[in-house]
Amino acid sequence: MTLRLTPDPSLSRLSDGRTLLGGTPTCVLRLTEQGARLVAGWLDGEAVPDLPQHRKLAGRLVRRGMAHPVHTSARLTPADVTAVIPVRDHPAVSDLPPLLADCAAVVIVDDGSAVPLPGAAVRHAAPRGPAAARNSGRRLARTELVAFLDADVVPDEGWLEALLPHFEDPAVAAVAPRVRSRPGPTLLERYETERSPLDLGPLPAPVRPGSRVGYVPTAALVVRTSALKEHHCFDETLRYGEDVDLVWRLNAAGAEVRYEPASVVRHTPRADWTAWARQRFGYGTSAAPLSLRHGKAAAPVRASAWSLACWAALAAGHGGAATATALTTAALLPRKLRSAGVPTTESLSLALRGHWGVGRQLADATTRAWWPAAVPALVATRRGRWLLTAALGRHVLDWHGQRPAVGLPQWVAVRVADDLAYGAGVWWGALRHRTTAPLRPDASSWPGRDGVRRI
Repeated sequence: MTLRLTPDPSLSRLSDGRTLLGGTPTCVLRLTEQGARLVAGWLDGEAVPDLPQHRKLAGRLVRRGMAHPVHTSARLTPADVTAVIPVRDHPAVSDLPPLLADCAAVVIVDDGSAVPLPGAAVRHAAPRGPAAARNSGRRLARTELVAFLDADVVPDEGWLEALLPHFEDPAVAAVAPRVRSRPGPTLLERYETERSPLDLGPLPAPVRPGSRVGYVPTAALVVRTSALKEHHCFDETLRYGEDVDLVWRLNAAGAEVRYEPASVVRHTPRADWTAWARQRFGYGTSAAPLSLRHGKAAAPVRASAWSLACWAALAAGHGGAATATALTTAALLPRKLRSAGVPTTESLSLALRGHWGVGRQLADATTRAWWPAAVPALVATRRGRWLLTAALGRHVLDWHGQRPAVGLPQWVAVRVADDLAYGAGVWWGALRHRTTAPLRPDASSWPGRDGVRRI
């Protein structure tokens, strides 16, 4: 098996290549001279030798998101894959099997459709939810891999061929493609093309809490059948978030999950705004059960206590204290990273970017997960209204950065509606499960005091 590495855009090589800085969350890796020479060659296109120590070092880079694997061949083929498609009241599913003709089998599970679906391998007498439907289909798989696909997903040509090479790494339990929204002329379709929660972007990544890609949806997901059996497949008590729960359970067990955007499938957006808002609300309701199962992995904000103190001081109108806190903590970081070969200017930049990133997280949480409590409190005071305006200003910045095919007023209005629907779902789920877990920030885990994890 030939393995090559491609560097992540976040990666910086410092101190003649002996210090690597990058990944998600940001990590510092100090190499020996020999290790630096090896890594330099790999990142310049040389193959990683099939030697235990070399593969171990390459694996550390991959797991931390500093580099991404490129396997030049794959033992597994589409003939080693069973496609499982859960369906409820979606007659157009008959269009899908020809696109999956190379798979060993296509298992359609009718989850209690009002009119029974012809050709379904399994039929539930009453709707039991997508998790139960996927579990029923998985039990019929006799192949090494199972590909879960939503009924309204259409894969691009070669989507499986881009995913299968990742399974050359025995530690990889699941791989997800990029799920893009089908384009269309309506405002909803144009917005979803830019802001679908299923589209996790153009960059590859390891999938785990705290990574650039913290979850992947089962709108399209390929999983080892053995991993599904070992980890009891999907939790049927979850109506939403069952895919996130599975991925995080795989992570907790030490398995690797990869996001591979070179593989693309197309997902049909909701038919109207009511269905769209109901979807976003439903996604929000998953935060509470996920928090109860996975703790701080589902926190709306993950930051250091210093960064939270800095922004709290600024929100209270103590700009001097906020600036002093930010500069003091930023000044401490160079001392900590100097021995790792990170220049002072890079350390300062990293610390300040970390504080800025926390500010963005807080703005997101204020108008999204926290809005039922935060927005009424903010509009009651002049300073609060300025803070709320600043938080909403991120939508304007995003519009200028992305230049979507949506006008600025429409973009901001739909972004606000998106946040309101999701946040209402978070609070509904919290009340239903009698927990504040999905509302509490995590100030005790990464990125720690300085925004960097040392490995």
